[in-house]
Amino acid sequence: MRDTLRIPLRPWPILVAVALLGGLPFVALAVGQPFYVVFATRVLIYALIATSLNLLIGYVGLVSFGHAAFVGAGAYTVAVLMMAGVTRAWLLWPAAIVVAALLALLIGAISLRTRGVYFIMITLAFAQMIYYLVVSLRVLGSDDGLTLSVRPSLDVVALDRDTHFYLVALTILLAALLGMRALLNAPLGRALQGIRDNETRMEAIGFPTYRLKLLAFVIAGAAAGLGGGLLASLNGLVGPNLLHWPESGLLMIMVILGGAGRLPGGVLGAAALLIAQEALAGHTIHWPLAIGVVLLVVVLFAPQGLSGLMRRAGAKP
Repeated sequence: MRDTLRIPLRPWPILVAVALLGGLPFVALAVGQPFYVVFATRVLIYALIATSLNLLIGYVGLVSFGHAAFVGAGAYTVAVLMMAGVTRAWLLWPAAIVVAALLALLIGAISLRTRGVYFIMITLAFAQMIYYLVVSLRVLGSDDGLTLSVRPSLDVVALDRDTHFYLVALTILLAALLGMRALLNAPLGRALQGIRDNETRMEAIGFPTYRLKLLAFVIAGAAAGLGGGLLASLNGLVGPNLLHWPESGLLMIMVILGGAGRLPGGVLGAAALLIAQEALAGHTIHWPLAIGVVLLVVVLFAPQGLSGLMRRAGAKP
């Protein structure tokens, strides 16, 4: 199996990164750039979503092209509940997780009976079906989506303040990364990586590969639903674009760019892609071309992504 079977914990780089990220919103406010607090929060949320997809692509070997369906499910769950009068984040976000997990269970139970390109296409088909269903429902705002007048409340934390929301998103992302590391280092995680490397052999020695893959699919869908709920809470706007196939493609680019099968891959990929998009979009409308060139270079010369490059750089004497 690959060297990613057991994921070590390097405390000092993690502590430095957490300290820098924790101080980022205060620096942005000090220099009079509050926009970057919201932008950084969006990066953290997409890092969570990309990490959930990395679990499937990098550690189970499941290339899902319909991951946006779970993001949209979480986002619309929060929006619908808030319009119904539910404003507590500790009720909204768990509801987003549950709805996305149930949707992942339904889609995964069918999709995982196929493999390879058929699995890719059937996950895409499910996501597009849900997208067109949402667009056709006026109660969900059709093409216009749903607008939220306020952010959810979290009792002890005022989420209407951008700095507080950022710190909550950072805490959730760190908890998700630690949880994913624990999962991957546990027997379940090792079995999932064994399925990625040789599913036939894992079946031959008695592992219930279908059920294990379905469990991973549900966990990834639940995490993506939480990310969708956070996006809805942050932006105050939920639209069907969250469910569309370009959103799934964007998430896949994040995973590939950051490094599939590397724990920080989703975080690095989300940060690199969104920062590059923000930097280039203000100068040219052809920024997707530049992103495509960068992705091509990464695939050809750094197949382990940015996290692989950083690991090799850190290993040099």
